[in-house]
Amino acid sequence: MSAPVVNVDFVARRSRVTLAGALLLLLGASAAAGTYAEYRFMQARRAGLELKLEAAARRNRHEPGLDARNAGFAEAAGRMAEQLGTPWTKLLAELEAASRDSTGQIAVLSIEPDPVKRNVHITGESKDLPQALAYVQRLQASSLLRYPMLDSHDVKTDDAQRPVRFAMSAEWREAP
Repeated sequence: MSAPVVNVDFVARRSRVTLAGALLLLLGASAAAGTYAEYRFMQARRAGLELKLEAAARRNRHEPGLDARNAGFAEAAGRMAEQLGTPWTKLLAELEAASRDSTGQIAVLSIEPDPVKRNVHITGESKDLPQALAYVQRLQASSLLRYPMLDSHDVKTDDAQRPVRFAMSAEWREAP
């Protein structure tokens, strides 16, 4: 018994590249390139969506101090709305008219309103005390102010003209 003969030919001819084989190779390479491009596009899109999700999570994250801050802002906004609703124009026009009636001898230095109590504190300066009293008396005739009273007065001795600085307070109300 002898072994079968093995014929090994290392110099065999190669098969030729056919048109169908070249087209299949080209089609396979273009499919692989298209798949890789789609993969890169999806990867970039996913990264963008993750960034958007992280930003939304940061915006929606509950901070313990945020509620207290928002409550403070709401309270401040309420006070501001109340101050804006105050009839400043009428009040300032009334004070200006009283100053004009005193022939310009009264200088109003400050007006400090208290919208909650509807009070106003006025600081002014006049040439002498009778003019300050006349100014207070003129404001007592006003329909906008109630109970205007002289709170204090002080003669400025350091000034050569010796003016009188006075403070008064009153309640204000809506004009009828």
